Amino acid sequence: MKLSRKSDYALRALFTLVENYGRGPISIREIAERNDIPRRFLEQIMLDMKSRKWVESIAGRDGGFILAKSPDEITMGQVVRHFDGILAPISCVSTSHYEPCSQEGVCRFRRVLLDIRNYVSRLMDDATLSRVFTGAIVRREEVFSPDMVYGEGI
Repeated sequence: MKLSRKSDYALRALFTLVENYGRGPISIREIAERNDIPRRFLEQIMLDMKSRKWVESIAGRDGGFILAKSPDEITMGQVVRHFDGILAPISCVSTSHYEPCSQEGVCRFRRVLLDIRNYVSRLMDDATLSRVFTGAIVRREEVFSPDMVYGEGI
């Protein structure tokens, strides 16, 4: 699974709003600068999230964006599904974007991909913004752990 830029940027913006939750609005300029997001692209994403009622815009000189819902009510699964459409690694195991494959009746690796879909979906749907925000930041050593690096493409 690979997140699109829209999902990545939406999550960055949402976590900035979680960090500031209850303290007032943050300007689009500040969100863009803090998260290294092109402002025009972020404006489209924020309008999209506003239509989903995840964020609210406050007009005026001291205006900007705030979360429209509690960080406990928004999950990473909702955000990624909205911007990317699916969490399934391949279309023959997707419920919403299913495409039949001529090999379904004999495919040996489809089971693993279905298990991956189910595992990722559960993780993402359990990952509320508040829970993820309070979790530990990933350290570089974790990414390059000798226990997890078995070859290129990971």
